[in-house]
Amino acid sequence: MSKWATFRDGLFKNNPVFVVNLGLCPTLATSTSLRDAVGMGLAATFVTVGSNVIVSAIRRAVPNRVRIPCYVVVIATFVTIVELFLGAYQPDLYKALGIFLPLIVVNCIVLYRAEVYASKNGVLSSLLDGFGMGFGFTLAVLLLGFIREGLGKGTLMGYPVIPGFDPVGIMVLPPGGFLTMGLLLAFFSWRRLKSKEGKSR
Repeated sequence: MSKWATFRDGLFKNNPVFVVNLGLCPTLATSTSLRDAVGMGLAATFVTVGSNVIVSAIRRAVPNRVRIPCYVVVIATFVTIVELFLGAYQPDLYKALGIFLPLIVVNCIVLYRAEVYASKNGVLSSLLDGFGMGFGFTLAVLLLGFIREGLGKGTLMGYPVIPGFDPVGIMVLPPGGFLTMGLLLAFFSWRRLKSKEGKSR
């Protein structure tokens, strides 16, 4: 697999949210506004990239039976860096993300890539994989945030976008999140099926 394909794989073909269906809890919880979605996406990307690089660098030195605890320590270190940074420079975003920020430590996407990819590949490939998966997650949570805030509040990044628009309040509540996610999953599944049918002809 080429370096570009490694990066692109996480964006589209194996998008962690819409294809692999990982990290759905923070995706739904932090996509009520575009600002929170950006914050969570970038935080998760930083942690995924950093932990992928370190796990790849130490993979031969870590005994197999303790590899998962070691990976969790590495991931927790990067999550702590993100928490301290946001707490110091973006306190409003830090409060808005709440418990879902420290829970990046056990985010399935981060640990999944550390175990499945970074522990078996070189540093450069793991770096690109981390960026691909991180940006794939970011795109997914941004898409949900765009739809949910736009329809649920009539705003984007807190600014009104359609004068006189009557917001659909349920979109920023949990049922709206599940509805939006279900429709997007169905759409992307349909697109993959159409793509496979086109290739088979």
